[in-house]
Amino acid sequence: MQDEYSIFRKFTTLAQANELSKLLSINGIETQLADNIALLDITFSGSTLQNEIEVRIHQVNFEKAEELLKKEAANLINDIDRNYYLFDYKNEELYDILFKYDEWNEFDYSLAQKILKERGRPLSSLQLQSFKDDRIKILSKPFGNQKPWIIAGYIFAVLGGFLGLIIGCLLWTSIKTLPNGQKVYSHATINRLQGKFIFIISIIVLPSILFLRFAHIF
Repeated sequence: MQDEYSIFRKFTTLAQANELSKLLSINGIETQLADNIALLDITFSGSTLQNEIEVRIHQVNFEKAEELLKKEAANLINDIDRNYYLFDYKNEELYDILFKYDEWNEFDYSLAQKILKERGRPLSSLQLQSFKDDRIKILSKPFGNQKPWIIAGYIFAVLGGFLGLIIGCLLWTSIKTLPNGQKVYSHATINRLQGKFIFIISIIVLPSILFLRFAHIF
């Protein structure tokens, strides 16, 4: 697992992804670019997965890459215009940036620390690490209620629909990458087991349905 590429950052444009990829490559960190087009939003959260460009690196290089981005951000912060929007943020909002660090770029993350320090609310490295540890614990939890997808999966599986195969496979094998590069299963064990059953039923029923249809035609 340590030698696999993991998602390091996501961007909405190829230009942004290429910029980071170039910076990392110059500093000896191998990268891969990937387009995360998804077949289905199996989180059943009501959200729409957007097409993003992923910059992937080896998990063992995550710490080195993070330090590199911190240095780049530190070089830019000293010249920041005081009209930058983060200066209008309340302390609670800045703390939220530090906690949800994976949702912000390195520049805003570093600037939030600087602003809090200027306001007499500095955070130690231990406190910042504690934020990250707590965030990882939250993000590593399996997705919530999957009952609607499970029911739909069984229905499509029994009817011989190809969608049952897809739903079952995603429930069973779907993996998400945490901000630290660690990969964990997206769904709870019980839901993964249901996904496996759905997949197996689909594998058995789908060929039979197709055979009967072709047999009827000929």
